[in-house]
Amino acid sequence: MQRLITFILFTFFALTVAGQNEPAASIRRPKLVIGIVVDQMRWDFLYRYYDKYLPGGGFKRLLGEGFSCENTMIPYTPTITACGHTSIYTGSVPAIHGITGNDWFDYDKNRIMYCSEDDSVRTVGSNTTAGEMSPRNLLVTTISDELRLATNFHSKVIGIAIKDRGAILPAGHSANAAYWYDSDTGD
Repeated sequence: MQRLITFILFTFFALTVAGQNEPAASIRRPKLVIGIVVDQMRWDFLYRYYDKYLPGGGFKRLLGEGFSCENTMIPYTPTITACGHTSIYTGSVPAIHGITGNDWFDYDKNRIMYCSEDDSVRTVGSNTTAGEMSPRNLLVTTISDELRLATNFHSKVIGIAIKDRGAILPAGHSANAAYWYDSDTGD
């Protein structure tokens, strides 16, 4: 009886391995992935103003050749920048990823805390405190972090935005860089 069970299990595993369609090495990976978030833009604007977009340009190309999430739900409030960007790039909600607002009250520090503040880092390229920011308050990984892990850190991840939270939080913990506008210096 034990030989029969062993034979059946061995056959099952052998068939499972043989049933794999493509070896992992033959999967075509994209050379470039760009994530764009237009803060506070309603999804229906893509279709409401479709006839006003240039035939080969921007939004029409993104809709035709890109990926758009059509059937989505936002299971949290408030739907503000830090929460929204982080939820998009982590696939989780504020209760899980830890970014519950642009600012929140930290009971341990007994003060209001900014979503990407981090006094353990220093500004690069400026003499202001605008660069003392990081994804330290983010409790999970982003799709950007997972991309870096999947490529053994050979891929490049760069976050670019007007505000620090829009550049830092989507780029994640292992980003190569995050750039944003320093309103104090114009850098």
